[in-house]
Amino acid sequence: MKHDPPARALCTDCGVSRSADPGACGRACQFIKPDYPRLEEAVHGRARADGDETFFGPFQAMYRARMARPKVGAQWTGITTSLAARLLEDNVVEAVLTVVSDAGDRWKPKPVVITDPMDMAKARGMRMGYAPLLALLDEVRARNMERIAVIGIPCQIYALRSLEAELGLEVLVIGTPCSDNTTTENFHKFLALLDKDPHTISYLEFRADYRVELRYDDGRTCTIPFLSLPISDLPSDFFPLTCRTCVDYTNALADITVGYMGGEGDQWLIVRNGRGARMLAAMGDEIILSEPGSKGKRMGAVKGFVANTERAAGGLPLRRMPDWVRPIVSFLQPRIGPRGLEFARARVEMKAAETILHLRRAMPAKVKNMVPDHVWKIAEPYDLTPKDDERR
Repeated sequence: MKHDPPARALCTDCGVSRSADPGACGRACQFIKPDYPRLEEAVHGRARADGDETFFGPFQAMYRARMARPKVGAQWTGITTSLAARLLEDNVVEAVLTVVSDAGDRWKPKPVVITDPMDMAKARGMRMGYAPLLALLDEVRARNMERIAVIGIPCQIYALRSLEAELGLEVLVIGTPCSDNTTTENFHKFLALLDKDPHTISYLEFRADYRVELRYDDGRTCTIPFLSLPISDLPSDFFPLTCRTCVDYTNALADITVGYMGGEGDQWLIVRNGRGARMLAAMGDEIILSEPGSKGKRMGAVKGFVANTERAAGGLPLRRMPDWVRPIVSFLQPRIGPRGLEFARARVEMKAAETILHLRRAMPAKVKNMVPDHVWKIAEPYDLTPKDDERR
Protein backbone atom coordinates (compact mmCIF):
# COMPACT_ATOMS: atom_id res chain seq x y z
CA MET A 1 0.00 0.00 0.00
CA LYS A 2 1.36 3.40 -0.98
CA HIS A 3 1.23 6.35 1.36
CA ASP A 4 1.54 10.04 0.54
CA PRO A 5 4.18 11.75 2.66
CA PRO A 6 2.95 14.22 5.27
CA ALA A 7 4.01 17.84 4.85
CA ARG A 8 7.23 18.54 6.74
CA ALA A 9 9.39 21.64 6.97
CA LEU A 10 12.58 19.72 6.22
CA CYS A 11 12.17 16.56 4.16
CA THR A 12 14.03 14.96 1.25
CA ASP A 13 11.37 12.27 0.77
CA CYS A 14 13.72 9.39 1.62
CA GLY A 15 10.69 7.09 1.60
CA VAL A 16 10.15 6.42 5.30
CA SER A 17 7.11 8.69 5.38
CA ARG A 18 5.61 6.72 2.47
CA SER A 19 6.07 3.38 4.22
CA ALA A 20 3.61 1.39 6.29
CA ASP A 21 5.01 3.15 9.38
CA PRO A 22 5.29 6.85 8.47
CA GLY A 23 5.68 7.70 12.15
CA ALA A 24 9.17 6.19 11.97
CA CYS A 25 10.33 9.53 10.55
CA GLY A 26 10.48 10.89 14.07
CA ARG A 27 13.23 8.48 15.06
CA ALA A 28 14.95 8.20 11.68
CA CYS A 29 15.25 11.65 10.12
CA GLN A 30 18.62 13.33 9.75
CA PHE A 31 16.92 16.72 9.93
CA ILE A 32 15.49 16.36 13.43
CA LYS A 33 18.28 15.43 15.84
CA PRO A 34 21.06 13.45 14.17
CA ASP A 35 23.30 11.34 16.37
CA TYR A 36 26.34 10.46 14.31
CA PRO A 37 28.57 9.21 17.17
CA ARG A 38 25.96 6.62 18.17
CA LEU A 39 25.29 5.41 14.63
CA GLU A 40 28.96 5.42 13.64
CA GLU A 41 29.66 3.26 16.67
CA ALA A 42 26.84 0.90 15.68
CA VAL A 43 27.87 0.68 12.01
CA HIS A 44 31.67 0.88 12.16
CA GLY A 45 32.42 -0.15 15.73
CA ARG A 46 33.73 3.31 16.60
CA ALA A 47 33.04 7.00 16.09
CA ARG A 48 35.20 9.17 13.87
CA ALA A 49 38.70 10.09 15.01
CA ASP A 50 40.63 13.33 14.50
CA GLY A 51 42.40 14.22 11.26
CA ASP A 52 40.71 13.34 8.00
CA GLU A 53 38.05 11.30 9.79
CA THR A 54 36.71 14.56 11.19
CA PHE A 55 35.99 15.58 7.60
CA PHE A 56 35.11 12.28 5.96
CA GLY A 57 33.87 9.99 8.74
CA PRO A 58 35.36 6.66 9.90
CA PHE A 59 37.37 4.78 7.29
CA GLN A 60 39.93 2.02 6.92
CA ALA A 61 41.37 3.13 3.59
CA MET A 62 40.86 5.67 0.81
CA TYR A 63 41.76 5.25 -2.86
CA ARG A 64 41.64 6.76 -6.28
CA ALA A 65 39.79 4.12 -8.27
CA ARG A 66 38.44 3.21 -11.69
CA MET A 67 37.16 0.11 -13.40
CA ALA A 68 39.79 -1.58 -15.56
CA ARG A 69 37.08 -1.86 -18.21
CA PRO A 70 34.66 1.08 -17.92
CA LYS A 71 31.00 0.14 -18.13
CA VAL A 72 28.88 1.52 -20.96
CA GLY A 73 26.43 4.13 -19.70
CA ALA A 74 28.17 4.62 -16.36
CA GLN A 75 28.49 8.09 -14.88
CA TRP A 76 32.21 7.47 -14.32
CA THR A 77 33.46 3.94 -14.92
CA GLY A 78 30.75 1.90 -13.19
CA ILE A 79 32.23 1.07 -9.78
CA THR A 80 29.01 1.51 -7.79
CA THR A 81 26.81 -0.69 -9.95
CA SER A 82 29.61 -3.23 -10.40
CA LEU A 83 29.99 -3.62 -6.63
CA ALA A 84 26.25 -4.20 -6.31
CA ALA A 85 26.14 -6.63 -9.24
CA ARG A 86 28.92 -8.69 -7.67
CA LEU A 87 26.98 -8.92 -4.40
CA LEU A 88 24.07 -10.41 -6.34
CA GLU A 89 26.27 -12.70 -8.43
CA ASP A 90 27.96 -14.11 -5.32
CA ASN A 91 24.61 -14.46 -3.52
CA VAL A 92 25.82 -12.21 -0.72
CA VAL A 93 22.50 -10.37 -0.97
CA GLU A 94 19.10 -11.26 -2.40
CA ALA A 95 18.30 -7.79 -3.71
CA VAL A 96 19.67 -4.30 -4.26
CA LEU A 97 17.59 -1.20 -3.53
CA THR A 98 18.60 1.57 -5.92
CA VAL A 99 17.20 3.90 -8.58
CA VAL A 100 16.84 3.73 -12.35
CA SER A 101 15.53 6.31 -14.79
CA ASP A 102 11.80 6.89 -14.98
CA ALA A 103 10.31 5.63 -18.23
CA GLY A 104 9.17 9.11 -19.20
CA ASP A 105 12.18 11.14 -18.08
CA ARG A 106 15.81 10.02 -18.13
CA TRP A 107 16.72 12.47 -15.35
CA LYS A 108 13.96 11.44 -12.92
CA PRO A 109 14.93 8.73 -10.39
CA LYS A 110 12.66 5.73 -9.94
CA PRO A 111 13.28 3.50 -6.89
CA VAL A 112 13.50 -0.22 -7.70
CA VAL A 113 14.33 -3.57 -6.14
CA ILE A 114 16.86 -5.37 -8.35
CA THR A 115 17.46 -9.11 -7.98
CA ASP A 116 19.18 -9.91 -11.30
CA PRO A 117 22.80 -8.71 -11.49
CA MET A 118 22.37 -8.01 -15.21
CA ASP A 119 19.72 -5.43 -14.35
CA MET A 120 22.25 -3.32 -12.46
CA ALA A 121 23.19 -1.86 -15.86
CA LYS A 122 19.85 -0.01 -15.75
CA ALA A 123 21.01 1.83 -12.63
CA ARG A 124 24.09 3.36 -14.26
CA GLY A 125 24.25 7.11 -14.70
CA MET A 126 23.04 10.16 -12.79
CA ARG A 127 19.51 11.25 -11.92
CA MET A 128 18.37 14.40 -10.20
CA GLY A 129 15.35 14.64 -7.94
CA TYR A 130 13.81 13.08 -4.88
CA ALA A 131 13.54 9.31 -4.70
CA PRO A 132 11.56 7.65 -1.86
CA LEU A 133 13.94 4.69 -1.88
CA LEU A 134 13.27 3.44 1.64
CA ALA A 135 9.57 2.91 0.94
CA LEU A 136 10.80 -0.22 -0.85
CA LEU A 137 11.61 -1.78 2.52
CA ASP A 138 7.92 -2.69 2.72
CA GLU A 139 8.30 -4.71 -0.48
CA VAL A 140 11.47 -6.37 0.83
CA ARG A 141 9.63 -7.55 3.94
CA ALA A 142 6.60 -8.65 1.92
CA ARG A 143 8.90 -10.83 -0.21
CA ASN A 144 10.48 -12.33 2.93
CA MET A 145 13.97 -11.21 1.94
CA GLU A 146 16.65 -11.27 4.62
CA ARG A 147 19.81 -9.92 2.97
CA ILE A 148 19.83 -6.69 0.96
CA ALA A 149 22.19 -4.03 -0.32
CA VAL A 150 21.22 -0.38 -0.63
CA ILE A 151 22.77 2.23 -2.90
CA GLY A 152 21.79 5.58 -1.46
CA ILE A 153 22.60 9.18 -0.69
CA PRO A 154 23.34 10.40 2.86
CA CYS A 155 19.83 11.40 3.98
CA GLN A 156 18.50 8.02 2.86
CA ILE A 157 21.31 6.11 4.55
CA TYR A 158 21.02 8.00 7.84
CA ALA A 159 17.34 7.03 8.04
CA LEU A 160 18.14 3.44 7.04
CA ARG A 161 20.81 3.09 9.73
CA SER A 162 18.52 4.64 12.34
CA LEU A 163 15.92 1.95 11.65
CA GLU A 164 18.28 -0.93 10.85
CA ALA A 165 18.09 -2.63 14.25
CA GLU A 166 14.32 -2.98 14.00
CA LEU A 167 14.22 -4.12 10.36
CA GLY A 168 15.44 -7.67 10.98
CA LEU A 169 17.56 -7.54 7.83
CA GLU A 170 21.21 -7.97 6.96
CA VAL A 171 22.05 -4.72 5.20
CA LEU A 172 25.08 -3.70 3.13
CA VAL A 173 25.37 -0.07 2.06
CA ILE A 174 27.12 1.40 -0.96
CA GLY A 175 26.94 5.13 -0.38
CA THR A 176 27.32 7.95 -2.84
CA PRO A 177 28.22 11.48 -1.66
CA CYS A 178 25.64 14.18 -2.08
CA SER A 179 25.83 17.89 -1.37
CA ASP A 180 22.93 19.39 -3.28
CA ASN A 181 19.74 18.05 -4.82
CA THR A 182 16.70 19.66 -6.37
CA THR A 183 13.49 18.60 -8.03
CA THR A 184 13.66 17.01 -11.45
CA GLU A 185 11.60 19.93 -12.76
CA ASN A 186 14.12 22.44 -11.42
CA PHE A 187 16.96 20.42 -12.95
CA HIS A 188 15.33 20.66 -16.37
CA LYS A 189 15.25 24.45 -15.95
CA PHE A 190 18.96 24.40 -15.14
CA LEU A 191 19.70 22.35 -18.28
CA ALA A 192 17.74 24.89 -20.30
CA LEU A 193 20.12 27.59 -19.10
CA LEU A 194 23.08 25.56 -20.34
CA ASP A 195 21.85 24.76 -23.86
CA LYS A 196 19.08 25.86 -26.19
CA ASP A 197 18.27 22.18 -26.82
CA PRO A 198 18.38 20.77 -23.26
CA HIS A 199 16.47 17.62 -24.24
CA THR A 200 19.54 16.48 -26.19
CA ILE A 201 21.80 16.48 -23.11
CA SER A 202 22.37 12.89 -22.00
CA TYR A 203 25.05 13.35 -19.34
CA LEU A 204 26.13 15.99 -16.83
CA GLU A 205 28.95 15.72 -14.33
CA PHE A 206 30.68 18.14 -11.98
CA ARG A 207 34.34 17.23 -12.31
CA ALA A 208 37.27 17.72 -9.95
CA ASP A 209 39.00 20.03 -12.47
CA TYR A 210 36.42 22.77 -11.73
CA ARG A 211 34.44 22.07 -14.89
CA VAL A 212 31.09 20.59 -15.74
CA GLU A 213 31.08 18.05 -18.54
CA LEU A 214 28.07 17.71 -20.84
CA ARG A 215 27.46 14.94 -23.34
CA TYR A 216 24.79 14.86 -26.02
CA ASP A 217 22.72 12.23 -27.77
CA ASP A 218 24.61 12.83 -31.01
CA GLY A 219 28.00 12.12 -29.41
CA ARG A 220 29.09 15.74 -28.88
CA THR A 221 30.76 16.76 -25.61
CA CYS A 222 31.62 20.08 -24.02
CA THR A 223 32.91 21.40 -20.71
CA ILE A 224 31.87 24.54 -18.83
CA PRO A 225 34.02 26.12 -16.08
CA PHE A 226 32.23 26.21 -12.73
CA LEU A 227 32.51 29.99 -12.71
CA SER A 228 30.66 30.22 -16.01
CA LEU A 229 27.63 28.31 -14.78
CA PRO A 230 24.43 30.38 -14.53
CA ILE A 231 24.09 29.78 -10.78
CA SER A 232 23.18 33.41 -10.11
CA ASP A 233 20.27 33.09 -12.53
CA LEU A 234 18.63 30.35 -10.48
CA PRO A 235 15.87 31.14 -7.96
CA SER A 236 16.97 31.31 -4.33
CA ASP A 237 15.03 28.14 -3.47
CA PHE A 238 16.48 26.09 -6.35
CA PHE A 239 18.37 24.03 -3.77
CA PRO A 240 16.03 23.27 -0.86
CA LEU A 241 16.93 24.16 2.71
CA THR A 242 17.46 20.46 3.47
CA CYS A 243 20.36 20.29 1.01
CA ARG A 244 21.78 23.58 2.21
CA THR A 245 21.77 22.25 5.78
CA CYS A 246 23.00 18.69 5.19
CA VAL A 247 25.82 17.67 7.52
CA ASP A 248 26.89 14.45 5.78
CA TYR A 249 28.37 15.14 2.36
CA THR A 250 30.52 11.98 2.43
CA ASN A 251 27.88 9.44 3.44
CA ALA A 252 29.70 8.48 6.62
CA LEU A 253 27.32 5.65 7.56
CA ALA A 254 27.89 3.65 4.37
CA ASP A 255 30.07 0.54 4.36
CA ILE A 256 31.84 1.89 1.30
CA THR A 257 31.50 5.35 -0.27
CA VAL A 258 32.01 5.89 -4.00
CA GLY A 259 32.29 9.49 -5.18
CA TYR A 260 34.56 11.79 -7.13
CA MET A 261 35.62 14.77 -5.01
CA GLY A 262 38.96 13.31 -3.89
CA GLY A 263 39.61 11.35 -7.06
CA GLU A 264 41.44 13.87 -9.26
CA GLY A 265 39.77 12.59 -12.39
CA ASP A 266 39.16 9.07 -11.13
CA GLN A 267 36.66 8.10 -8.47
CA TRP A 268 37.20 8.46 -4.75
CA LEU A 269 36.69 5.23 -2.85
CA ILE A 270 36.31 5.30 0.95
CA VAL A 271 36.39 1.85 2.56
CA ARG A 272 34.82 2.36 5.97
CA ASN A 273 34.69 -1.07 7.62
CA GLY A 274 35.21 -4.78 7.10
CA ARG A 275 32.03 -5.15 5.06
CA GLY A 276 33.21 -2.45 2.69
CA ALA A 277 36.64 -4.05 2.47
CA ARG A 278 35.10 -7.41 1.53
CA MET A 279 32.99 -5.75 -1.17
CA LEU A 280 36.09 -4.19 -2.69
CA ALA A 281 38.15 -7.39 -2.38
CA ALA A 282 35.47 -9.34 -4.26
CA MET A 283 36.15 -7.17 -7.33
CA GLY A 284 39.78 -8.31 -7.55
CA ASP A 285 41.73 -6.72 -10.38
CA GLU A 286 38.56 -5.41 -12.05
CA ILE A 287 39.14 -2.18 -10.10
CA ILE A 288 42.42 -0.27 -10.47
CA LEU A 289 43.44 1.39 -7.20
CA SER A 290 46.02 4.04 -6.35
CA GLU A 291 46.75 6.41 -3.48
CA PRO A 292 44.72 9.63 -3.46
CA GLY A 293 46.64 12.86 -3.91
CA SER A 294 46.27 16.19 -2.13
CA LYS A 295 47.40 19.49 -3.64
CA GLY A 296 46.86 23.20 -3.22
CA LYS A 297 45.43 25.13 -0.27
CA ARG A 298 41.75 25.36 0.54
CA MET A 299 41.59 28.19 3.09
CA GLY A 300 41.21 31.08 0.64
CA ALA A 301 38.55 29.33 -1.43
CA VAL A 302 36.52 28.39 1.64
CA LYS A 303 36.78 31.87 3.14
CA GLY A 304 35.45 33.34 -0.09
CA PHE A 305 32.56 30.88 -0.10
CA VAL A 306 31.69 31.64 3.53
CA ALA A 307 31.70 35.39 2.89
CA ASN A 308 29.50 34.99 -0.17
CA THR A 309 27.07 32.72 1.67
CA GLU A 310 26.81 35.22 4.52
CA ARG A 311 25.78 37.85 1.98
CA ALA A 312 23.13 35.63 0.44
CA ALA A 313 19.58 36.70 1.10
CA GLY A 314 18.17 33.22 1.21
CA GLY A 315 19.99 30.52 -0.66
CA LEU A 316 22.37 31.21 -3.50
CA PRO A 317 25.28 33.67 -3.52
CA LEU A 318 24.31 37.07 -4.86
CA ARG A 319 27.66 38.57 -5.80
CA ARG A 320 28.71 37.91 -9.39
CA MET A 321 32.31 37.80 -10.51
CA PRO A 322 33.09 40.36 -13.25
CA ASP A 323 33.03 38.74 -16.68
CA TRP A 324 36.60 39.73 -17.47
CA VAL A 325 37.89 37.97 -14.35
CA ARG A 326 36.12 34.66 -14.96
CA PRO A 327 38.49 33.31 -17.66
CA ILE A 328 41.52 34.12 -15.51
CA VAL A 329 40.19 32.41 -12.40
CA SER A 330 38.86 29.48 -14.44
CA PHE A 331 42.37 29.01 -15.83
CA LEU A 332 44.01 29.20 -12.41
CA GLN A 333 41.57 27.06 -10.38
CA PRO A 334 42.56 23.62 -11.71
CA ARG A 335 46.23 24.56 -11.52
CA ILE A 336 46.63 26.18 -8.11
CA GLY A 337 43.31 25.55 -6.37
CA PRO A 338 42.70 22.68 -3.93
CA ARG A 339 42.80 19.28 -5.61
CA GLY A 340 42.37 15.68 -4.55
CA LEU A 341 41.74 15.28 -0.83
CA GLU A 342 42.29 18.99 -0.29
CA PHE A 343 39.42 19.65 -2.71
CA ALA A 344 37.25 17.21 -0.73
CA ARG A 345 38.19 18.87 2.57
CA ALA A 346 37.30 22.26 1.09
CA ARG A 347 33.90 21.02 -0.03
CA VAL A 348 33.14 19.53 3.39
CA GLU A 349 34.13 22.79 5.09
CA MET A 350 31.89 24.71 2.71
CA LYS A 351 28.96 22.44 3.53
CA ALA A 352 29.59 22.85 7.27
CA ALA A 353 29.59 26.64 6.97
CA GLU A 354 26.56 26.58 4.70
CA THR A 355 24.62 24.46 7.18
CA ILE A 356 25.28 26.79 10.09
CA LEU A 357 24.62 30.01 8.20
CA HIS A 358 21.39 28.88 6.55
CA LEU A 359 19.97 27.35 9.72
CA ARG A 360 20.77 30.49 11.68
CA ARG A 361 18.91 32.53 9.08
CA ALA A 362 15.94 30.27 8.37
CA MET A 363 15.44 28.02 11.41
CA PRO A 364 17.62 29.22 14.30
CA ALA A 365 15.83 27.03 16.85
CA LYS A 366 17.03 23.94 14.98
CA VAL A 367 20.75 24.76 15.11
CA LYS A 368 21.12 23.20 18.56
CA ASN A 369 19.86 19.78 17.51
CA MET A 370 20.80 19.62 13.83
CA VAL A 371 24.48 20.61 13.94
CA PRO A 372 26.69 17.79 15.31
CA ASP A 373 29.89 18.51 17.24
CA HIS A 374 32.15 17.46 14.36
CA VAL A 375 30.52 20.04 12.07
CA TRP A 376 31.28 22.81 14.57
CA LYS A 377 34.86 21.56 14.65
CA ILE A 378 35.10 21.71 10.86
CA ALA A 379 33.66 25.23 10.75
CA GLU A 380 35.71 26.67 13.63
CA PRO A 381 38.66 27.91 11.49
CA TYR A 382 36.18 30.21 9.73
CA ASP A 383 34.99 31.89 12.94
CA LEU A 384 31.79 29.86 13.04
CA THR A 385 31.39 28.69 16.61
CA PRO A 386 28.26 27.80 18.61
CA LYS A 387 26.48 30.46 20.57
CA ASP A 388 25.22 29.64 24.05
CA ASP A 389 21.76 28.65 22.78
CA GLU A 390 23.25 26.55 19.96
CA ARG A 391 24.93 23.92 22.12
CA ARG A 392 23.36 20.55 22.78
